[in-house]
Amino acid sequence: MRQFNHAADIMRLDKGIRKILASTNSEISVHFPVKMDDGRIEVFNGYRVQHNNSLGPYKGGLRFHPTVDINAARALAIWMTWKSSLVGLPYGGGKGGVSIDPKLYSIGELERITRRFTYSLGENIGPDVDIPAPDVNTNPQIMAWIADTFASTKSPSTRMLNLHVVTGKPVGSGGLNGRDRATGYGVVASIKSWAKLKGIELAGKKYIVQGFGNVGFWASHFMEELGAKLVAVQDASGTIFNEEGIDTEKLHNHVGNNSGLISGYDDADKMDNDKFFSLDCDIIIPAALGNQITEANAHLIKAKLIAEGANGPTDVDGEKILLSRGIDVIPDILCNAGGVTGSYYEWLQNKRSENYHIDTVLKMISEKLNEAFERTVNTAKKYDTDWRTGAYIAALERIQQTYMERGVFP
Repeated sequence: MRQFNHAADIMRLDKGIRKILASTNSEISVHFPVKMDDGRIEVFNGYRVQHNNSLGPYKGGLRFHPTVDINAARALAIWMTWKSSLVGLPYGGGKGGVSIDPKLYSIGELERITRRFTYSLGENIGPDVDIPAPDVNTNPQIMAWIADTFASTKSPSTRMLNLHVVTGKPVGSGGLNGRDRATGYGVVASIKSWAKLKGIELAGKKYIVQGFGNVGFWASHFMEELGAKLVAVQDASGTIFNEEGIDTEKLHNHVGNNSGLISGYDDADKMDNDKFFSLDCDIIIPAALGNQITEANAHLIKAKLIAEGANGPTDVDGEKILLSRGIDVIPDILCNAGGVTGSYYEWLQNKRSENYHIDTVLKMISEKLNEAFERTVNTAKKYDTDWRTGAYIAALERIQQTYMERGVFP
């Protein structure tokens, strides 16, 4: 909200529209019982926050994580509104999830939790109402369970018209070729736009990645293709470093066989977690959780660029320090927008009964993000402000125009 208010002040956002956007449209909280494998009944808490739908259906991820609550969902839903608007998608913002640690449950239990959560949300989601997608600890399989559950509650004659209630599905269930790498690809597309703007060659540049899940891996994969060198990775299990470079595919294979963690990787040295952000590198890609770059460590950063693969990895005070030191920040609502852009094309191909080739998908994502990057930079220049504020203003201008043209009912 501090970021929103700052941008709204600079652009002199209409007072009435400001009031609308400062609050959410709907907040759904559900408590639902599920039978465990041993016959016990447990009750779970699930949430879905719908921020604004002036541009189109609510859109945003569902996460399974112990930190999921209504406040976290609010913040993430609001970010989704700005993100969709900035990239030019016909979506509003939504977010939610279930407050659980999925590692504690069997596959069968996770399926029952997912299906009962979907059933509890009822008509609050739908292909033209609110379209969830994968997020932290959720994946294509979970999306397939949601799609099947939602569609199964509809008339048999309309069942196939409801499968795109979610995006991020397996390809065989209507998913998009390339959706798995869309967010990471978008991060690198934004980095390429930055490098072009600055006249920088990415080949040979050193970068570090926080988080080596889907986004961290694919961002590293595409950076490696450009000739950049991954020298350090950090996740919940620790930090690894290799000045000569870390092989992205080899680390990915290790993580896949090590419960999703980088610990124990042989071709890199273990190092203290608190030294990660102070490493000598050109680019940092935070692709884990929020509030990682703060007032406490921003002054240690030596990189020229922070490319925000995660949502909210840099807090307000930390960013002030970065900007004062001349370090560029590609804001999350631009940098990680490849995911929602890929979701849009999956939703579109489902509505049209089409299937896009992966090369076409990546090209379309790149074009959308290049346009959004240019829009962000130009807006920042126009208002003489930083890129995050420029991105917010560009997003808010589109929403403001919609309200001005349509008016407010009644």
